[in-house]
Amino acid sequence: MEFCPDCGGMLQYELPNMHAARFFCPTCPYVAYMEKRGEIRRRQALVKKEIQPIINLNDFTNAPKTEETCPICGHKEAAFREQQTRSADEASTKFYRCLNEDCKHAWIDYS
Repeated sequence: MEFCPDCGGMLQYELPNMHAARFFCPTCPYVAYMEKRGEIRRRQALVKKEIQPIINLNDFTNAPKTEETCPICGHKEAAFREQQTRSADEASTKFYRCLNEDCKHAWIDYS
């Protein structure tokens, strides 16, 4: 894939009436003629970027806290976050994480 040096658009390949092959830009008047026929080969290694999440859904360190009882250990405080997981006319889903250091149980409330 080649790009226009003038406008940055993707160049298109054309072989007009068996004349010299050329690349042309569909958005500006740039044209580049190929000097000889043959295969067009160009290899370029793609470098994969490491994905950095914007929001870590399992991270409750800065989440608000509420008085919610843990169903496992009975601790009376939990961190929570809300997310709309169903249609807009239904209640949002609440995700809880127990703040007891020995428990840290996570549960979901769909109501």
